[in-house]
Amino acid sequence: MYRNYCLYFAAALIASFHPLAHAAFTLGSAETFSVLGGTTVTNTGLTILDGDLGVSPGTAITGSPTVINGSIYTGADAVAVQAHADTVTAYNFIFDEPIGTDLSGQNLGTLALPLTPGVYTFAASAALTGTLFLDTQGDPNASFHFQIGTTFITDALSSVVTLGLGGAAAPNIFWQIGTSATIGANTSLQGTLLAQTSISLGAGAGISGRALAIDGAVTMDSNNISNGLAVPEPGSLGMMASGLAALVALVAFRRRRLT
Repeated sequence: MYRNYCLYFAAALIASFHPLAHAAFTLGSAETFSVLGGTTVTNTGLTILDGDLGVSPGTAITGSPTVINGSIYTGADAVAVQAHADTVTAYNFIFDEPIGTDLSGQNLGTLALPLTPGVYTFAASAALTGTLFLDTQGDPNASFHFQIGTTFITDALSSVVTLGLGGAAAPNIFWQIGTSATIGANTSLQGTLLAQTSISLGAGAGISGRALAIDGAVTMDSNNISNGLAVPEPGSLGMMASGLAALVALVAFRRRRLT
């Protein structure tokens, strides 16, 4: 029994430092994508994508964006099909969450205070003019889910800024968009866009996250998009190692006492 207790303790300790341990849900195979369209993906200018690029059930990708740290999947390819299905699942997960703080009619760029982790709901469209601040309260696993009934539109030069992580992006920001997203030129956005229809990115816009469209196209123009996959922080790895070392020492001590 004592041995089993130690094994359970070790497993729990390791799980607590896993990058997805605290995630409310997963994107599944869509997590590795930076861009995924439903019908087409089109690009103008020099666009750099950090992560997989795909389209499904459509097959057309035009404009030759540069893909680093990823591959290209289209049409009936098994990876593309599964990523599309997992995108639908993620979209429905957030759609089905209980209605959160109602921000209907408010502009995300003019809120009086930063938003803290939680679910935020717009009955119809959502807009961002200026800067939206998201306060993670120091939690790298803090979740921000936005339920948007119809469109999501950002003005040019708008931005999303996370607080409490020393300038690092928060990996658990998700925008569930009932129809289409239009991201203005030179906008700096954080989070994964899950759009029922289409996503259009203005010239020079960047996303730390993903652009995933279910039924329509993803249109790009000289953009930078990185899926920002989370990895354990060095400090977390050190803490995990210290914890495991302490567990080994405890087991050795108890064995000495038992003998």
